[in-house]
Parts: sequence; structure tokens; C-alpha cells
Amino acid sequence: MMMQLRLSFFQVFTITSLWVTLLLTLFYSDQPIHMSYLWNIAGISTIAAVLYAVMYNVLWNHFTLKPLWNIVISSTLSITGGMAMVWLFSVDMFQFIAPWFPGMWLLSIVLHVIAFYFYARMDSRKKAEELNNILK
Repeated sequence: MMMQLRLSFFQVFTITSLWVTLLLTLFYSDQPIHMSYLWNIAGISTIAAVLYAVMYNVLWNHFTLKPLWNIVISSTLSITGGMAMVWLFSVDMFQFIAPWFPGMWLLSIVLHVIAFYFYARMDSRKKAEELNNILK
């Protein structure tokens, strides 16, 4: 499990680093970027890797919490981490979207509920097919 989490962490970290660098190159190519901003990119990548490669995997596949708690925890950490990534990317952008934090959190909960129930239905169908194949 630890090896898989470590591999997932570094994959997401690398992809996020490349993605943020691409965004900076496309949208801010005419502005100079200080070398210290590279630490912001590393921070953004670390937050994304911890959230999406480690936290989601552990929360949904290894913890045995009730679905309601998984949804609240994942929504809260996802929005909080996303806001932290936006703050590291641009303080002005963070200040622009910060007033909408409660709405984003509520939307995140609704979308996590929808995703959970679609995933649960697909997973139960898959397991039912596996059991039917075993019985044959």
C-alpha cells in the first residue's frame, strides 16, 4: 500500500508541476517570475499530490468511515486545498474568489454525493456480475 501511495504521490506531483508550469508559460510569458516562485509551484504540486493521490485513496479505499463522513472530509479538504493552491498561485485571484468559499464547499459536497452514489452503483453491479460468474 505504501509503495502504491508513494508512486501515486510522485505521479500527481510531477503532472501538477508540469501543468502549472505550462499555465505560467501560456498566460504569464511576458512577465518575469522570481526564482522563489518555484517554491510556490512545489507547494501547489505537493498539496495536489497529498489531496488527490494520497488522501482520496486512503479515505475511500482504506478507511472504514460512513459515506457521509467521507463526503464531508473529502469535500472540506478538497476545497481547502484548492483554495491554498490558488493562494500560492496568485494572491489576487485568491482574494477574488474567497467570498465564494461557502458556495464552493456546498457545491463540492453535492458533487461528491453524486459521484459517490454513481460509483457505489457501478461497484455493486460489478461485484454482482463477479458473483454471478462465480456461481456459473
